[in-house]
Amino acid sequence: MAQKNNFQFSIREYSPSDQHEVKSLFRDGILEHVYPAFFKAMSHPDHVGVALSISMAGYVLGGSSYFQALLFGSAWAGLLYYCCHDIYEGYMMRRLSTDMADIQANYLENPDNGFWVAEADVNGQPKVVGIVAVTGKRGEEEGERFDDWNGGVIGEEFAQDAADGSYGEMSHTVVVFPSRRKNLGSELTRTALDFCKERGYARLVLDVSSPQTAAISLYQKFGFVQTASHSNTHANRWFSKLARINVMRMEKFI
Repeated sequence: MAQKNNFQFSIREYSPSDQHEVKSLFRDGILEHVYPAFFKAMSHPDHVGVALSISMAGYVLGGSSYFQALLFGSAWAGLLYYCCHDIYEGYMMRRLSTDMADIQANYLENPDNGFWVAEADVNGQPKVVGIVAVTGKRGEEEGERFDDWNGGVIGEEFAQDAADGSYGEMSHTVVVFPSRRKNLGSELTRTALDFCKERGYARLVLDVSSPQTAAISLYQKFGFVQTASHSNTHANRWFSKLARINVMRMEKFI
């Protein structure tokens, strides 16, 4: 049982009875990135310029109408929000319909994979407050692996495996908001690293989107370094361009 500032939690392997809580936590954890992504996109200098231009056009076309200017500007903001939401929701739905559709079969019944939950006492009841997963990969998959965000192939220039080329890919790392800044994210990451060491993996890799600044900072403290970055997502390419979300691959040798 780990603790920090009187917050106690334990990390254990996923069990089928966790399914509802885990999927709910995953949904909320992914969709919470929509607003940070939206505000980051809105504050980009190019988008600020477009927003001002559209608002001015509304003002002029409406006969010096401030309401029309606000309406045009709001429409632009709404488009950016829709783009950000579509990207994260699409990723979430795809994962829930693939590997997370049967966690037991896809993770626990495969010795190369692992799925863990963090459990804590919340109002007298044990609740799942965090999750993390690791998928074992083989070296030959590196040059042809499909990125979870866009289905595109990542090149071989970042392949750096040793021995048999096996490595672990960490995903689904989510911590509920009230349980953050209490060492839980660090412990989940250590759990993934320990699993990879036990399996003899050469390294641990992960994908993280640019709005996830707290997660990026955490991984950097653990020694993860960025080895690739792209702005393509599973969504319409114009949505990806407007949202300005970068997906970064980070890696740590074990």
